Amino acid sequence: MDTTSDASAMARIIDGKAIAASLRAEVAGEVATLVARRGVQPGLAVVLVGDDPASHVYVRNKAQQTREVGMRSVEIRLPVSTGQTELLEHIAALNADPLVHGILVQMPLPKQIRSANVLDAVSPAKDVDGFHPANLGALVAGMPAVAPCTPAGVMRMLSSEGVALEGRNAVVLGRSTIVGKPMALLLLQRDATVTICHSRTRDLAEVTRRADILVAAVGRANFVGAAMVKPGACVIDVGVNRLADGKLAGDVDFASVREVAGMITPVPGGVGPMTVAMLIHNAVNAALRACGERTLD
Repeated sequence: MDTTSDASAMARIIDGKAIAASLRAEVAGEVATLVARRGVQPGLAVVLVGDDPASHVYVRNKAQQTREVGMRSVEIRLPVSTGQTELLEHIAALNADPLVHGILVQMPLPKQIRSANVLDAVSPAKDVDGFHPANLGALVAGMPAVAPCTPAGVMRMLSSEGVALEGRNAVVLGRSTIVGKPMALLLLQRDATVTICHSRTRDLAEVTRRADILVAAVGRANFVGAAMVKPGACVIDVGVNRLADGKLAGDVDFASVREVAGMITPVPGGVGPMTVAMLIHNAVNAALRACGERTLD
């Protein structure tokens, strides 16, 4: 699909909830088949340290969706006073547990724990977040790898919507290891011409206006305005920001940009549901690999 073919009409909204529901249905079918054929129920373990309210909500939602597709859900909740050594012991036990195929450590962690040490401790084979250096390195090398859930979810959305990537200009706002860098790598794998922008980028709006596909992941509410968007572009909003009135807003000023773009994701209901769906997808693929089975696309 040519994302710049009709710039006169209001942008079509990409329904992340619907795409995520379709993916979960696909995963549920694969789980049922794996249980029937091999007697293996994929298991996902989520480790939560501390009492951050948002993290508790995220973990509860992930556990619920894990169970809904027929997977085994394991939750390990630890107090905020937990030390790094104790946490690493829990991770080591999960690495050794044959009933656990995927491990996710919910961020952020308390200040006494170094996140990098924890992420490195998760077995690459069970790293469903795709944050282990071995998986990130494989992604850079163009080898088969577990891709971080949010960028992988964005790619799934683009594919589902038929967005053409080969030879197109893609701009990624943000250079984090969680979203920005892997997002750029995945777009490169699909032969897009990719530019990464960040806080030191000069003439930012001039760069973003050249984008056929614009992915915003900067963590600043309503940062991307209509003047920064090429007419007819496909705009993917990864940001989730809490406003003073308690409402959620993305990194993109949805109301103004929708009048310029050709396609756009909303917040909420866009990329967010895809992130959780891809987490479950990655966990099932980890179980399939452990059984020597062909993985899901």
